[in-house]
Amino acid sequence: MEQKQVQENKMGVMPVGRLLVNMSLPMMASMLVLALYNVVDSMFVARVSENALTALSMAFPVQNLMVALSAGLGVGLNAVLSRALGAKDGESVRRSATNGIFLLLICAAAFMIVGATCTRAYYEAQTDIVEIVESGVVYTSIVTVGSLGLFMGIFFERLLQSTGRTVYTMMSQMLGAVINIILDPIMIFGLLGFPEMGVAGAALATILGQWAGACLGLALCIKRNPEVPLSMRGFRPHGATIKRILIIGVPSVIMQSIGSVCTFLMNQILISFSATAVAVFGVYFKLQSFVFMPVFGMNNGTVPIVAYNYGAKKADRMMQAIRYSITAAICIMVAGCLIFHIATEPLLRIFDASEEMLRIGVPALRIISLSFPVAGFCIGAGTVFQALGYSIYSMINSLVRQLVVLIPCAFIIGRVTGDVTMVWYAFVIAEAFSLALSAVFFARINKHVIRPLRES
Repeated sequence: MEQKQVQENKMGVMPVGRLLVNMSLPMMASMLVLALYNVVDSMFVARVSENALTALSMAFPVQNLMVALSAGLGVGLNAVLSRALGAKDGESVRRSATNGIFLLLICAAAFMIVGATCTRAYYEAQTDIVEIVESGVVYTSIVTVGSLGLFMGIFFERLLQSTGRTVYTMMSQMLGAVINIILDPIMIFGLLGFPEMGVAGAALATILGQWAGACLGLALCIKRNPEVPLSMRGFRPHGATIKRILIIGVPSVIMQSIGSVCTFLMNQILISFSATAVAVFGVYFKLQSFVFMPVFGMNNGTVPIVAYNYGAKKADRMMQAIRYSITAAICIMVAGCLIFHIATEPLLRIFDASEEMLRIGVPALRIISLSFPVAGFCIGAGTVFQALGYSIYSMINSLVRQLVVLIPCAFIIGRVTGDVTMVWYAFVIAEAFSLALSAVFFARINKHVIRPLRES
C-alpha cells in the first residue's frame, strides 16, 4: 500500500528536476521517433516524384488539424484530470476520462465524413496540376477516413501522462512510429510481395501505425493505469465536465488549428512562385519537427506537473518546473538553429532535393531557424498558460503570430520583392511579435495566479 501511495503522489513529492526528467525524457524520445517517421514518410514519397512530395505538403494542414483537435482536447483533459488527481477527487477523475472519450469520438467521426466527401475539392482549390491533385486525394482520403486510431491514440497517451506514466506513453508512440517506418518502403515500393502502392502505401502505413499505437495505449491504460477508470458502463455526458475540458482545450485546439490555416495560406503564397517552393515549405516542417517535437514532448511532461502542484497548492514546486522547462526549451532551440545553419544542404538532400529545391531551400532553412530560440521561450510560456487554465492567452498569441503578422508579412514581402527568399523573413518578424505578447501574458499570470499562491 505504501509503495502505491508513493507512485500516486510522485508529482507532488519527487525532486522537481528529477521529476521533469522522469516525465519528459520518455515523451521527448517518443516525439523524436514521431519526427523520424514523418521524415521517413516524405523521404520515400520524394522518390516517387517531387509532385507527390508537394501533395503531401498540401495534405499537412489537414493532418495538422486532426492532431490539433485531438491534442488540443487532450490538453484540456490532461489539465482537468491532473487537477482532480491532485485534489484526490476520484469521481471527477472518472467523469473526465469518460467524457474525454466521448468528445474525441465525435471529432473522429466528423473527420471521417469530411475526408470521404471533401478531399478532391480541397486539392482542386489549390492547384490544377493533375499529379498533385490525384496523389493528394488518395493520400488525404485514407488518412482522414482511418483517423480514429490517431484520435484514440492521443487520448490514451494523455491519460497515461496525467498520472506520470510517460514511459508507457513513449511505448505506444514508438510502436506506432516503428510500424510506420517499417511499412513505408514495403507498401510504397511493393517489397516482400506487397503491391506497389505509391502515396496510398504511405497513407496506409501511417494509419496502421496509428492504430497499433492506439491499441497498445488502450491496453496500458486498462492494465497499468488504475487511477483513471475507463469503463463507459452507464455513461451519460456530463455538461460541467465537458465544459471544463473545453474551456482549457478549445483555445488549444484553435491555437493549433491556426497552424493548419496558416500553412494552407502559406502554400497559396508560395505556389505563386513555384510548386517547388511549396515542397520546400513541406520539407521544412518535416525537418523542424526534430527540433520542435522534443520541446513539445518536454512541455507535455510539464503540464501535469504544473497542474498537479497548482491543484495541491505547492507554488515553489510549480515555479521550479516552469523555470527548468523554459530554460531547457530555449537551449534545445538554440541547438536546432545551429544545426539548420551548419548542415543545411545535407538535410535537404535527404529528400532527394533537385538543384532548384536546394536553391530555394538552403536560404529558407537558415532564415526561418533564426526564430527558433525565441520560439523556445514562447512555447514554454504557452505551456504554463495551458496548465493553469489560461489557454486563451496561448490562442491569442498564436492567432497574432500566424494570421495577423506572418501571413500578411509573407504576402506583402512576396508582392513587393518578387523574391521567395525574402518571404522567409516573415517568420522571424512574426516570432518577435510572439515574444512580446508571451512576456506580457506571463507577467499577468505571475501577478494574478502564481504570486498570490506563493503568498498564501
